[in-house]
Amino acid sequence: MTESLYLALNMDALDKIKNYFNSLVDMNAKDWEIFSSKLIRMEFPKRSLLLEMGKTEHYLSFIEQGIVRFNIPKLDYDFTFGFAFENSFVSGYDSFLTQLPSSYNLEAITPCVLWRISFEDLHTVYETTSVGNFIGRKAIEDIFLKKMKREMTLLEDSAKTRYLNLMREQPELIKNIPLKYLASYIGIRPQSLSRIRKEIY
Repeated sequence: MTESLYLALNMDALDKIKNYFNSLVDMNAKDWEIFSSKLIRMEFPKRSLLLEMGKTEHYLSFIEQGIVRFNIPKLDYDFTFGFAFENSFVSGYDSFLTQLPSSYNLEAITPCVLWRISFEDLHTVYETTSVGNFIGRKAIEDIFLKKMKREMTLLEDSAKTRYLNLMREQPELIKNIPLKYLASYIGIRPQSLSRIRKEIY
């Protein structure tokens, strides 16, 4: 890849992130320059760990491409309790906030491209821009709302409804998630999810 093509692709990705924020808040050129200068683009191959259980989360990331899985390793199987998709934030946020070791993994289940900002740089953005606190708050809200939504659906919805909701919200991306991870996420065994899929299809 030529340097000019590489730069063009990066600019396209940064424009995508900028448009996302501009849809939420009016970010002036100076604030965007400060914020975007702190972003680091990183690529992760499939099955790589973005955060390993027992290690501290140092980044808040925006997913340009790919799917990330939140999981707790078990002896007999991995317990999956969350996914993060393109155009959303991802972080081991409790570890990021406290700077203490994480109690779970973040794993790339497809090749991923992330734009990351470090704990220290995010605080610099808080201190030097007019919208820094909004950016941090928006990231927290996104992560919190996803967590609450999953907890409520586990309490109120059937496994079939949980699966259908996931298919409706992410119809294309969901095809890249292995069945065993989907089953764990909605709280059932793979065999039960196979029966649900047969009923639907």
